[in-house]
Amino acid sequence: MNLKDLDPDSSRQAAFGARLRSLREARGWTQDDLAELMEYSSVHVSAVETARRPPTLRFSRSADRAFGIEGTDTFERDWRELQHGSLLEGFPQYVGYEGRAVEIRLYEIGIIPGLLQTPEYAQVLADSAVRRGAIPPEQATERVVFLAERQSALVRARPPMMLVVMDESCIRRQVGDPAVMDAQLARLVEFAELPNAVLQIAPYDIGERRPFDLPMNLLTLPDLSVIAYAESQIRGHLERETASVLPFLTAYHQLQAEALSPAASVAMINEARKGIP
Repeated sequence: MNLKDLDPDSSRQAAFGARLRSLREARGWTQDDLAELMEYSSVHVSAVETARRPPTLRFSRSADRAFGIEGTDTFERDWRELQHGSLLEGFPQYVGYEGRAVEIRLYEIGIIPGLLQTPEYAQVLADSAVRRGAIPPEQATERVVFLAERQSALVRARPPMMLVVMDESCIRRQVGDPAVMDAQLARLVEFAELPNAVLQIAPYDIGERRPFDLPMNLLTLPDLSVIAYAESQIRGHLERETASVLPFLTAYHQLQAEALSPAASVAMINEARKGIP
């Protein structure tokens, strides 16, 4: 497609590409020039400019660095708005905080937390959503790529401390074939051995002492403020007010006290692996 014939108002992806080209031409740069600065191929840059390829978080941040863009009008912000259409309310903003957090607390029910999912496990979940008609095929690809971007953002010189509590259902529920599930559980055991990780399983028998009925995410930011994000099947909510967040933090501490120790949790995960056919 010729970008001159591409309507920037036709979609957010088209607007992203049009803005990228406009800024590039304003600097007098060729696609080769921009590609070299961004450490991408000129073919990749051209594909994003013409909306034939969606931008990723990494690509957007590289563009911001190449153009020296800071503040609120960044390509990263445009990318998050682009993603907003396929994500629950509040989640794009949450991910922005997640990439800067110094401590991440997660609680999940039913599925392995996204940040700990293997690509194969994530793909099975996305493909299942397509088969149910919940999302179109192209959105399934976006979900898997988006998750990989989130995971890569946590690989840095000083990674965040990660405290993860999973309901026992996360490791008992089979997702994909036995090979996918075994590899996913092996990934959890590897995660538990990291120096910046604490992994615990909340067993079924804690019963009514489980303080959360929905997944919960809590982030501690560099200024030591804490934000919370929780979601239901149809909507998400990001909470930044301290008075509202503190009860969630207290409940999380209570959850950790009821959950198995890290060693006992790893033992349960290994026991679950033995039960995979």
